[in-house]
Amino acid sequence: MRLPLRYGPALTVQHVDAAASREGARLACVVCSAHAGRMGAHDGGPTLITSVQRALRLLEAVSAHENGAPAKKLARETGLPLGTAYHLLRTLVHDGYIRKLDDGGFVLGDKLQTLHTTGRGQVLLSRVRPTLAALRDELATAAYLTFYEEGEIRVAEIVDGPQAPRVDLWVGFEDAGHATALGKSVLRELDDASRKDYLSRHPLADLTPRTITSRPELLRRLDSSPVAPAVTDMEEYALGTVCVAVPVHNGDTLGSLGVSLRADRLSRLEEILARLIPAASRVTRGLSLTI
Repeated sequence: MRLPLRYGPALTVQHVDAAASREGARLACVVCSAHAGRMGAHDGGPTLITSVQRALRLLEAVSAHENGAPAKKLARETGLPLGTAYHLLRTLVHDGYIRKLDDGGFVLGDKLQTLHTTGRGQVLLSRVRPTLAALRDELATAAYLTFYEEGEIRVAEIVDGPQAPRVDLWVGFEDAGHATALGKSVLRELDDASRKDYLSRHPLADLTPRTITSRPELLRRLDSSPVAPAVTDMEEYALGTVCVAVPVHNGDTLGSLGVSLRADRLSRLEEILARLIPAASRVTRGLSLTI
């Protein structure tokens, strides 16, 4: 059967059926969208993704079973259809958020531990950041916080401002522990084995004419700082800039708190130490609080 048209080619029944199907699908989408809009309007809340909520419920259920739980049990506890639970569990396993045991049970994966560690670090930094900001404002200097992690000295936070610019970290900080007050403060606190390990992996590069490039001389100065517990960097990392740092501790965590300033402001060293040491104590207390 063919339906004649006044203009253009003939339209077959198959064409009509296909067009009707497309129009029906379009109308269904419109109805669904309108329904979703009404739902949002009725509850007044944000648009929520159900699949995300289901995945999170599964994660919570998995976390309640230290030795793992099978998919059927997790589906029952979360009220999810078994097929849905299987699909979500498979996705979570693929992305590392949960792990499937040999016996078929599911436990939390390494990715969650990474998220926990990162989140814990963010919380700790949020606690100590006000102390760094106060130090910056009191001394008109940029303030820095480092941590010794996995054998490296890493900058965790810098708080600066227009009147307290940070030093240009033109050389990777992890490779310049011998030339910065922040790095030397950490090295001074390390035991001999850890100190030797760090220095064996990081050559004493000559960054400025004032950089200490002799290991025996560096060790001698670390152990005999005239401003202990603080240490200084006298234009050893960047010409025109000096730094002062003191250690911070929290259990197994070691780090340093320091400030940088122009070399012509070094006459304020006593004032800086008077502010820096109490600030380090406040940072240590902030890091020691449990989360």
